[in-house]
Amino acid sequence: MSTSLSLSKKRVKELGKLKADAQALLAHQQDVLAHATDVAQQAGKQAQYLTREQVYPRVRGGYASYVTPAAERAGHVVTHSIVPAVGTVLGTALSVADIANDTRVKAAVKRVKASGNQIARQFPGGKKPKRKSHVGTIIGVSLGVAALAGVAYAVWQTFRSDDELWVADEPESTSNPES
Repeated sequence: MSTSLSLSKKRVKELGKLKADAQALLAHQQDVLAHATDVAQQAGKQAQYLTREQVYPRVRGGYASYVTPAAERAGHVVTHSIVPAVGTVLGTALSVADIANDTRVKAAVKRVKASGNQIARQFPGGKKPKRKSHVGTIIGVSLGVAALAGVAYAVWQTFRSDDELWVADEPESTSNPES
């Protein structure tokens, strides 16, 4: 079933005019959007030019002025402070391990154990006294303290030398000697 609306000639004329206005408005909005797209493209190109001409050179200059010297200083600190400290700690640890594996040290440890067994037999009930410390524990703690001191010193040197890294240059004073 189709129902047809019967509109007056006046309404048909007004609807036609409204439709024409809507189409004109749509065409105008499409023109505005096309113009906005062109403006956005031009702004993007200008941003690229500005970046290429202004931002990149400043970034390169900042990198050369701040990052490169800081990296060189950090490399110097690592090669002249941290690496020798770690080498010293490792050398000390290896020498202690060599001493512990020496046959004379092992023989001395056996003699101490033997004398400890003789002392233990002298106690009633054959109970050995509890030991309060071990040589290995003392050596391990000493190595740990030495390693910690070496690392702490290297870190302190690293941060101490970087204190002046980010200090800005003072502007030259423009004093007039005649005034």
